[in-house]
Amino acid sequence: MAAMVLAATRLLRGSGSWGRSRPRFGDPAYRRFSSAGAYPSIPLSSPLPGVPKPVFATVDGQEKFETKVTTLDNGLRVASQNKFGQFCTVGILINSGSRYEAKYLSGIAHFLEKLAFSSTERFDSKDEILLTLEKHGGICDCQTSRDTTMYAVSADSKGLDTVVGLLADVVLHPRLTDEEIEMARMAVQFELEDLNMRPDPEPLLTEMVHEAAYRENTVGLRRFCPAENIGKMDREVLHAYLRNYYTPDRMVLAGVGVEHARLVECARKHLLGTCPPWGTGAAVHVDRSVAQYTGGIVKLERDMSNVSLGPTPFPELTHIMIGLESCSFLDGDFIPFAVLNMMMGGGGSFSAGGPGKGMFTRLYLNVLNRHHWMYNATSYHHSYEDTGLLCIHASADPRQVREMVEIVTREFVLMAGTVDVVELERAKTQLTSMLMMNLEARPVIFEDVGRQVLATRSRKLPHELCALIRDVKPEDIKRVASKMLRGKPAVAALGDLSELPTYEHVQTALASRDGRLPRACRLFR
Repeated sequence: MAAMVLAATRLLRGSGSWGRSRPRFGDPAYRRFSSAGAYPSIPLSSPLPGVPKPVFATVDGQEKFETKVTTLDNGLRVASQNKFGQFCTVGILINSGSRYEAKYLSGIAHFLEKLAFSSTERFDSKDEILLTLEKHGGICDCQTSRDTTMYAVSADSKGLDTVVGLLADVVLHPRLTDEEIEMARMAVQFELEDLNMRPDPEPLLTEMVHEAAYRENTVGLRRFCPAENIGKMDREVLHAYLRNYYTPDRMVLAGVGVEHARLVECARKHLLGTCPPWGTGAAVHVDRSVAQYTGGIVKLERDMSNVSLGPTPFPELTHIMIGLESCSFLDGDFIPFAVLNMMMGGGGSFSAGGPGKGMFTRLYLNVLNRHHWMYNATSYHHSYEDTGLLCIHASADPRQVREMVEIVTREFVLMAGTVDVVELERAKTQLTSMLMMNLEARPVIFEDVGRQVLATRSRKLPHELCALIRDVKPEDIKRVASKMLRGKPAVAALGDLSELPTYEHVQTALASRDGRLPRACRLFR
């Protein structure tokens, strides 16, 4: 044993026979940058001679955190956020989405998402656009939601002028050729088929609960193109929509990791005085409707027994989503609703119990932990400029749908009850942590900057939001929950619905003190 220790000591110290036979790894004299060799007398607190001076990210006061906003002569807003690093994320956000399609063919925004970054006046094909971005290590993406369309590029900051020019061309000068529209039709058709076949029903249920909550208006309009409209899309239909909604006053050019003055200069160069193919006339058919919450129910009876085939098939489940109107993200109660949503939490039966997966949230403790037959119980909060929707999504065997609905209505009613100080502080800490961790990612900062400036022409900084979260009291949670429960519910149901209670009984349960369904719909009573 002593011989082994001695041999190991010699090897680590670079002495002995091994050290002499391999001088490359041996005597410190051969290792120029070893602390024991070249710089024996320099303390660790002093810089090494001959080594380049490092460049660190610096913050000179609070102004370095601020989002700078400039409005150009044509109404387009330019917003930027300083962030240290070699790469930047730049994009154009537009007040455009499915909520503005009441006077148009439903599904236009979905089609425009699939047509993004196709051929333009300057670029003959999508491949040419991608090759141009690759020269600057760039990637691109387009996403549409109910109220916003976002074109974004992440690339080396040195290529900022090229990136802004490319974005301007993609947004304002697309060719929309017949071939590209046909390819978009195929992509939309595939996405609709995938939406109806996937084991995870959350995207489809979200569509259904919005349709129930805002019957045939604004955010209740379909986000995905209906199958019957796919063949009706053509260049004229798209241009009619673009003429009214792709206007500079409805756009924000946002950048993260760029100098504001440089971004404004690029915006003036590429986005001022440009004439898109659909014309520059004044928009005349802009929908400025305010969301009207109606409540209601949307049901889709479907055989879910073969949704996921294989050696371990997914069990047949019935999915329900119950929602109530909350508030817009501009409302003062938005932060208490966000804390309430975090306090409810939840997840799937296979993920909720893991470390940091929400095992202390109400939907885990009161639902998944107590009712082993519940496969999922998750809370969602959808918020828009003029309304909001707080939902609970639950999944269980079709034979236990009634009991599942009662469990969910009971949790809604308990929201307006006593709020434990410890659980509230935990939810506030978790929300703050999630906010700050998400805002470490450059693309997330970009989207936050763009969406806030698009909606409010300014941006609340993270430390301001954290202060608002800290100020939430138990009485705030009780107040917003009580107000929410006074409204009509929105219900979406998917699967075998033979045991589903009526909408009126769900409404009665939510209006009761204990959240229980009327006797006619309760099992074993």
